[in-house]
Amino acid sequence: MEKMWAGRTAGITDSAADDFNSSIRFDSRMYRQDITGSIAHARMLGSCGIISREDSCGIIIGLEKILDDLDSGRVAIDPSCEDIHMFVEQLLTERLGDLGKKLHTARSRNDQVALDTRLYFREEADGVVAMLKELALSLTERAEEQKTSVMPGYTHLQRAQPITMGHHLMAYVMMLLRDIDRIRDARKRLNQSPIGCCALAGTTYPTDRRLEAELLGFDGVIQNSMDGVSDRDFLVELLSAFSILMMHLSRLAEELILWSSWEFKFIELSDAYTTGSSIMPQKKNPDMAELVRGKTGRVYGDLMALLTVLKGLPLAYNKDMQEDKESAFDALDTVKSCLTVFTGMIKTLSFNTGNMLAAAKKGFINATDLADYLVKKGMPFRTAYKLCGQLVSSCIETGRVLEEVTLEEYRSLSPLFDSDLYEAIDLGVCVGKRISEGGTSFESVGAQIELARDALSMI
Repeated sequence: MEKMWAGRTAGITDSAADDFNSSIRFDSRMYRQDITGSIAHARMLGSCGIISREDSCGIIIGLEKILDDLDSGRVAIDPSCEDIHMFVEQLLTERLGDLGKKLHTARSRNDQVALDTRLYFREEADGVVAMLKELALSLTERAEEQKTSVMPGYTHLQRAQPITMGHHLMAYVMMLLRDIDRIRDARKRLNQSPIGCCALAGTTYPTDRRLEAELLGFDGVIQNSMDGVSDRDFLVELLSAFSILMMHLSRLAEELILWSSWEFKFIELSDAYTTGSSIMPQKKNPDMAELVRGKTGRVYGDLMALLTVLKGLPLAYNKDMQEDKESAFDALDTVKSCLTVFTGMIKTLSFNTGNMLAAAKKGFINATDLADYLVKKGMPFRTAYKLCGQLVSSCIETGRVLEEVTLEEYRSLSPLFDSDLYEAIDLGVCVGKRISEGGTSFESVGAQIELARDALSMI
């Protein structure tokens, strides 16, 4: 088959080189964007008088029929074509003859592929935001259910202070809200039209780039033609946002894995999102959560691959840039699959509030509250800190918790202790007293839930 770029060369390449050069096996997923962009381009050509309106209408009708045939499966994409752009143009020319050859007037594959990529990832970014919204809403609903469920909060994976499971889950909701903001913000810079930049220097034809951009729903046009065809920072930015999102999912996945272990048993994952062992019949493995944790590295790799492809490229377009799509597609597909599974896991897991509370009663996580009790009665904090530390050490030696120390023993250490200390170190009271904005008190968590719901309702 003669290449559509034959001319300067004979257009005859080695079969291995053909396969090496071809991108249709992965860029064919952009066929709808390619045809949509071509329809807008044909309309602009006719509107500007670069081709006749009759020719413009004929090309548009031909493209619409190709799109319908591909959507319905009546026509299959030819894998022997070099890329999706060549396939569509070749098919159009087969159907319309010389009229089809007029479509590529005033454009290049360089700005065409940049256009298709922006159109594709603009749509997909919106889809990821919708999936993120669903996950954030699911977490918010579970946080509402667990708003008063006391559990130990951890630092250094050591029991630290009492919190609620609702508070813990809302921390991840806040992260997801920022992930949504990052993706939407990246979409703003993505939504600029490169079409009309042509190969690198623009065109001699009297085109109307803004009309074409408006037809395709762009906010504006890229102001430098070399920039329009040679940069992929919009993909780098989007993959960076995806990587941060995956980092958040991975951290929560790690906690689900820990919490579902026998050592914690704070939650139980649904059978629908776990697997068994081929040899150990007692096992219930959190494989989906583990895979999310593992696939995070894959998305990081996609980002680094793209950065590495771009880092040394001179302006303008270079064939290296064909490598942008496989990394970007892989990152996108991975993020979407992880979000789908994660949302299902969150919706179906069950909480063991008894185990959470039992764990909270151990580890002396109310020791800070005991120190605060003394401070409010006039003792300097550092003195109170040391005294409570000695109490904890004594309790460890005798196998007790602070609630089990007698009032007489407390008073032997300081006359400031009174019977109200037991209320002060009650775990429910400890949680309820964390009234600072953003804290773990029931009212504060409720306010966080309302804030998140309001923010999500605006998306």
